[in-house]
Amino acid sequence: MLSVEEALARLLDQARPLAEVETVATLDADRRVLAAGVVSSIDVPPMDNSQMDGYAVRTADVPAAPTTLRVSQRIAAGHIGVPLEPATAARIFTGAPVPAGADAIVMQEATALDGDRVTIKEAPKAGAWIRRAGSDIASGMQIFAAGHRMRPQDCGLVASIGAAQLTVYRRLRVAVFFTGDELVMPGEPLPPGRIYNSNRFVLRGLLARLGCEVIDLGIVPDDLARTRAAFVEAAGRADLIVTSGGVSVGEEDHVKAAVQAEGALELWQIAMKPGKPLAFGHVRGVPFIGLPGNPVSNFVTFLLFARPFILARQGATELAPRALP
Repeated sequence: MLSVEEALARLLDQARPLAEVETVATLDADRRVLAAGVVSSIDVPPMDNSQMDGYAVRTADVPAAPTTLRVSQRIAAGHIGVPLEPATAARIFTGAPVPAGADAIVMQEATALDGDRVTIKEAPKAGAWIRRAGSDIASGMQIFAAGHRMRPQDCGLVASIGAAQLTVYRRLRVAVFFTGDELVMPGEPLPPGRIYNSNRFVLRGLLARLGCEVIDLGIVPDDLARTRAAFVEAAGRADLIVTSGGVSVGEEDHVKAAVQAEGALELWQIAMKPGKPLAFGHVRGVPFIGLPGNPVSNFVTFLLFARPFILARQGATELAPRALP
């Protein structure tokens, strides 16, 4: 039997990335894999702006404190002020553009306002409380490279540079079915000797989280002809076939025979527990991953083998989950 590392290497060696790409709205790009890098065409922020509510001043006008200046204008976020005149201050709010001529912000807690005159209680240093243009992202900077799998925070970052669309690989179509005469769907009566099909809910959720287009072929009875027919249908509709159950060595486990009849079995069982009865091969040219029917084994083998295989086929470059520091 192969080790976990050897089995995974074999699977990934067969994981050919999709060639087809499409353009999607950034709003819909979560869980999609970039087919082209993303480069910013603007500075973020696009202008020098205030980090605080307070007053924009010229440090030359406040050599020492206290100093009193006339308030010449009011600048809110989203509005542009006029150049700051000498010996004046501009009332400014967080995020508002710093007016030309000003080189520092005095936060309002360090001031006292009396009519149209403000007393500066602390002499500021040049650059104080100013967020510089391009300090987050500079124009021309690559934000993400091709192969990056988008997350909600990534979509927000892309939106901040004004990119409304992204070039991504198309969704991977994954056909999934569940073998076993014993399986019953939740909501149906549970006859003696039967169990509810919990794996269907787990696998569909995992595949959806990976951004796959799921083709659910339901429950397939323990019958060789029916199993072969399910494989043929799956191969005609999907880029990948994932099955649950039927990969052990019992007389009612027909997946192995069905795959060998319609394609080739390239991996059968690995040195791992839980998860020993894992299968991999091709059915009419379409990759196939057979997961054990035991729910724990099913979940573990999906995460260790099916997940990285799917990500690689999607064109992703980062296949392992990120470890927290």
